[in-house]
Amino acid sequence: MVDEQGKKVKNDEIKIVNDGTYEDYKGFLPILEMHLISLGISQAKQVLLIADGAEWIWKHIPPLLKKLKSPNATYQLFDFYHVTERLQKFADVAFSDDKERNNWFKKARRTLKKSNAMTIIRQMDEFISEATGERCKTMVIQRNYLLRAYRERRLNYAKILDQKLPIGSGAIESLIRQVVNLRIKGNSKFWLKENAEIMLHLRCQWIAGSWDNFCGSIFNSFIKPQTA
Repeated sequence: MVDEQGKKVKNDEIKIVNDGTYEDYKGFLPILEMHLISLGISQAKQVLLIADGAEWIWKHIPPLLKKLKSPNATYQLFDFYHVTERLQKFADVAFSDDKERNNWFKKARRTLKKSNAMTIIRQMDEFISEATGERCKTMVIQRNYLLRAYRERRLNYAKILDQKLPIGSGAIESLIRQVVNLRIKGNSKFWLKENAEIMLHLRCQWIAGSWDNFCGSIFNSFIKPQTA
């Protein structure tokens, strides 16, 4: 959550919430729904859904937000940095000269941030028209990714920046590194799925700074009310 200045809200009223699962989207959606209700999504002024190109996200999460009465000001956005990776891949194939490649990429990146994706797509089409073979195939893949995101209206970075909202999912990338990569993954580490699921949940609580509350809730669950 962020305030009107785009800064993360850090107080006792709004706790940091981290969670995850190794299940597929069918196992993930109920967890997400629980946390969204707890956070009071229906009372939010605006909601921003940032993700990469994974189809299941765009297929299943927007209906969930609608079900939970998400505000009209609910925006969908492709992660800016994932999209720029596609631009870089295109430039790597389109240009043989390093200077020309870097200049085009930097200009395209600025253009994308201004929400002028169609300008970039037209430029891509010009390069594609002169390409052949595998080079052409690679360029078409990157161009189609950008075109699909544009048609789905998920590249409106200028509007999101004007509202002081983030345009990247860096917070999630960082959490994955802290929760999964630094503890669960590693050389000679093997997990049963159920044990990995437990460790994932525990690490999420620890990183969120809610370990004491988490342990307290477990302890309280074992306390049985005394009968007269």
